[in-house]
Amino acid sequence: MVIVEEKCMQSIPPPPYVPNASSLPPPPFPGEHRGAAKPSDLPPHLLLKIVYMTFPQTPGIDEGKIERQRKTLCWLSTQLRLVNLSFYVACEHVLRSTYLPAYNSMIRSPYSSDPFPFSSSASTSSCDTLQRETKVLDLFIALKVHEDVMVDDSSLHLEREDSFKDLFDLMQPRSRLEDLVRHYGLREGVVHTNPSGVNVSSSSSSIFRVNNSGTGSASTSKRTSDPAPLPFSALSISFSPRRVGVVLTTSGRKRTIVDVARTRDEKLEVTAKKLVRQLKVWLSDGSRSSGII
Repeated sequence: MVIVEEKCMQSIPPPPYVPNASSLPPPPFPGEHRGAAKPSDLPPHLLLKIVYMTFPQTPGIDEGKIERQRKTLCWLSTQLRLVNLSFYVACEHVLRSTYLPAYNSMIRSPYSSDPFPFSSSASTSSCDTLQRETKVLDLFIALKVHEDVMVDDSSLHLEREDSFKDLFDLMQPRSRLEDLVRHYGLREGVVHTNPSGVNVSSSSSSIFRVNNSGTGSASTSKRTSDPAPLPFSALSISFSPRRVGVVLTTSGRKRTIVDVARTRDEKLEVTAKKLVRQLKVWLSDGSRSSGII
């Protein structure tokens, strides 16, 4: 039984009448009226849960559960992830985690792979990534979801063996090598990922000189610092089974600044270290013309 105290209810005055009702928020919500909530306003973990719940868990009338889930993956790749940034991030998480084992199984020996995004601290969007192999993984997913749906829809469709040849014979090792050059180049100070560039300042250092008598003397002189590193965004790799090179793009023009030989069974990590050493020599020799970077 609920006892209603009439005195308490009568003590609350009714809201005042205002001719322009739009100037006040509708009761009983104080503050500004925010409007209807959108799915993209949800926290990322809830949006990801919703995306996972779109996968059917039961077979259909004329198709199995796996076939229905493959069509859902194709729908994520071709439609849902294009809605907005929030759905794009959620769909990419599902697609990349689903197809990563198939992608890794097609890596040619002795190549290595690390396609997961590496986000820069200066990135303005969560989709920005310095990891160039991520693009190859996304291309593989776009092709794979289409091929899987075609195989399920028709027994007459034959998956071509060379469908992924260009991806894993050229694009994957080349992009992986570019990522390794960035990694080792940052460590050696020959490349940078700062979009605003780097400042090169002069500094004084102590130079040890050897005279004719064989004794040494230390003197302090002012010299310029190490050569400015190259922007990674302007670098690319020319890749072939026998030779690889670093290509510099400036003002729309491309030129190969470093070129080294490699063997077919050479690991990409070894090749990347050789390229970085040659880049360091090229920078130290001052072979760049003034104003190129």
